Formats: sequence, C-alpha cells, structure tokens
Amino acid sequence: MTSTTDARLGQALGTDFFNVREQFTDEQWARFTAARRFVDQEVVPAAAGYWERAEIAWPLIRRLPELGLVGEDIEGYGCAGMSAMACGLVTMELHRGDGSLGVALGVHAGLAMRSIALLGSAEQKERWLPAMARMERLGAFALTEPDHGSDSVSLETSAAPAAGGWVLSGRKRWIGLGTLADLVVVWARSTQDGKVGAYVVEKGAPGYHASVIEGKASLRSVWQADIELDGVLVPEQNRLPGARSFADATRVLAATRSTCAWAALGHATAAYDAALRYALARRQFGRPLASFQIVQQRLVSMLADLTAMQLYCLQIGRLADAGRLTPTVAGLAKMHNTRKARLIAADARDLLGGNGILLDHHVARHMADLEAIHTFEGTETIQTLIVGRDITGIGAFA
Repeated sequence: MTSTTDARLGQALGTDFFNVREQFTDEQWARFTAARRFVDQEVVPAAAGYWERAEIAWPLIRRLPELGLVGEDIEGYGCAGMSAMACGLVTMELHRGDGSLGVALGVHAGLAMRSIALLGSAEQKERWLPAMARMERLGAFALTEPDHGSDSVSLETSAAPAAGGWVLSGRKRWIGLGTLADLVVVWARSTQDGKVGAYVVEKGAPGYHASVIEGKASLRSVWQADIELDGVLVPEQNRLPGARSFADATRVLAATRSTCAWAALGHATAAYDAALRYALARRQFGRPLASFQIVQQRLVSMLADLTAMQLYCLQIGRLADAGRLTPTVAGLAKMHNTRKARLIAADARDLLGGNGILLDHHVARHMADLEAIHTFEGTETIQTLIVGRDITGIGAFA
C-alpha cells in the first residue's frame, strides 16, 4: 500500500503502537502523508512564532488549497472530496502542527462551506463554493451568542421579513474568522414564524460590525469575533433554503463534533512525541530521562491513552464513511478524546520540566490550544448529559 519511506513516516516515534495505519485506504494514506509532510516541513517550524504574536498565518493558510485540502468531503466545485476518514486524518495532522491552522480550516470548510453544501440551493453552491475551495473567499459560521453558549437552541438573533429579503438584528460571540470573512453564515430566528434559518451576510454589508476578541491564551493565531448585527439587510437569494429549523444547524455541527475528536488526537500526538523525544535526549544524573522507571511508566500511560484515542477516531471515521455516525457517538468521542488529550499534554509538560513552558518545545502551545477544543462544539459537561440522555432515556437538562 505504501513505500518503506511512507511507512516510516507513519510510525515516527512509535505513536502508532497498534498499527492503525494499516486500516487506511490508499486515498486516506495519500491525504495523511501530504498533510504530514506539510506540517513537518512548513507548519511546525513557524507555528510558535505566529502563536506568540497572535498573528494569522496567512502563508500557511494559502497553502491549503494548493495541497487540495479545502472542502472536506464536499464533491465537485473544486472541493477536496475526501472520505470522512481522510478528513479526520488531515484534521489530526493540521492540529499536530498548529491548532489555529486546523481551526481556521475547520471554520471555513467544516462549518461555512458545509452549511452551503448541505443547505444551499444549486445556484448558491455554484456561486460561492468554487471560490471558497480556492480560499479566494473566506467563510465564517455565526451561531453562538453572548448569552447562549451551550444553550445555543435559544438563540435570540432575529430575521425580520423585508422587501426583497430579511433584516438581521442581534449579537454573536466567539465567531471564528468573523472579522475577516467574505461570507458569514448567520443563524437567526424568524420573527414571522419563530423558525431558525441561515442567512449569508457578505462582506461590507451595512450594519455588520465585528471586533476581535482580545486577550486569548488559546488558539492565539486564529481570531474569534464579537459581532453586532444592526439591521443587516440580507437579500432573499442569500437565505439558505435548506435551513428550516435548528435541527439543520445540528446537521452541520454533527460532523464538527467528530472533528474535535480528531483535533484532540493531533494535539495529543504532538505532546506525546515531544515528551518521548525529550526523555530520550535529555540526560540527568548521568543517564537519559527515559532510563528511569517512573518516566517510562508515565510514557506508557500516555501511549495507552493516545492509542485509545486513535481507536475512537478510527471507528468514528468508519461510521462516518458508512453514513452511520450519530451526534451522540460523535459527542462521546469528542468528550473522551479532549479529556485524554489534556491529560497527555499535562504529563508531557511535566516531563519536560522547566523547558515544558517554552514555545520552542511546543508542548505548552498544544496544552493551551486544547483548552479551547475541550470547550467548543459542546463542553464535556454537555456531551456527558447528551450521552446520558441517550443511554437512560432521561433528559437531565432542558
């Protein structure tokens, strides 16, 4: 299936202990190796600098369409058209290099482009998706509101019918790329019938005001925004006709929940790999750190958790490719993997001692970025309650 060189690429420092790579098709492996080479050669050397400066890594973002990685599983329109498993592998690799880069692509393709592909008309897809696949037009997804994080179904942003379209009023928060996007998919509740719909606001629309959320200690090189919608007029041709209820927003989000599980795996892989490299190279008391029993015990514990995360991702990738991945299963994978990734990153940071807080060693950056992934697309608490409702039949929240 692969050359000897590519096989070595996958096993690097033993992060694939259960030979998961043998489960991949040629297409999936090709996507994985392309992403891995890009991450190793271009992303890892530059990521810490962008993170420290809280600067968008435009040179890296512009490389994504060149590598054919934009558009996830969307067919046609110049999109990547990957299998779900390949999408997951690419997400994992991008986050192994830089969580901000992975999130930027996830917002643009996984949320904005996916919304248009799933819910847009044929004309809207032709109008927007090709330019978005080339990243000539950047997309964002505006659902979360200041007073409605986990309780997103209670959104208050309104869409009032007007001559030739709709007038949007309200506020959004934590909107990735919201200050930069050319197209923002805004979710709002109709004042006419109370139903939730999606409306594409194009750059320069009067009444659209976005400001960067400052002071972040996580995902510093991708910007989130506070958005004010002050009577923004959206023409009827920019309303996504397939968005008729909050359940349609959930259809889009179902895929991104599993994306979080893959992203957490990427961060955990980077942290474990850094800890293993450091333990083998660093000498204390005349011996490599890796020669001490307690260090080996911690490395094995980290590897056990990492391997479990891989198996979770392998199965959700299979289920997604078979069209059988449910939001509850994706939520359990997200909950498990973000929890385990945080533990792995914390152990890695500890094994590196004082050097663990230096950006040169990358672990502190991954540790900080995991905090955002642990929270967004449904916190651990919310995912727990959703799965709990599924297995007991009893809802513990409204």
